[in-house]
Amino acid sequence: MSEDLQGLDLVELIDRLEPAPQPPPISLMPETAAWAWLALAVAAGAFLLWRRWQARRAARRYRGDALLALAAAGDDPAAIATVLRRTALTAFARADVASLHGDAWLAFLDRAYGGTEFTAGAGRALATAPYRASAPVPGLADLARRWVRAHKAGAP
Repeated sequence: MSEDLQGLDLVELIDRLEPAPQPPPISLMPETAAWAWLALAVAAGAFLLWRRWQARRAARRYRGDALLALAAAGDDPAAIATVLRRTALTAFARADVASLHGDAWLAFLDRAYGGTEFTAGAGRALATAPYRASAPVPGLADLARRWVRAHKAGAP
């Protein structure tokens, strides 16, 4: 064999070399069961967080619907009163909201909002708006939008 290599130059000798054997591929599977359990726990935690986020998003969706309805209502006090009533029935227990009217309704809106703008401000128009036609009240639409965004659901 060494006689065959006589007279060959370096490039020819390198060409006759055999390639080094490749190591077996490294597996991506975990070596122990603990890693599999950890991956399962992380996946379950991510799923639970996603479900919680979905539930909270669904629970707050009524606010967006109410804001859209208020935008459609414009400055009509009767339409605003209807939107606020539907929003309150969605956010609070029906037994706490459905029978309220007049000053009790306005006090409820103030308690849920944390102010006095319904009983002593522009919100006074809501006490009679569903029962008789009334002119637009300045600031009522803005007050209703603020109430929808800031009320504390289930509080009163």
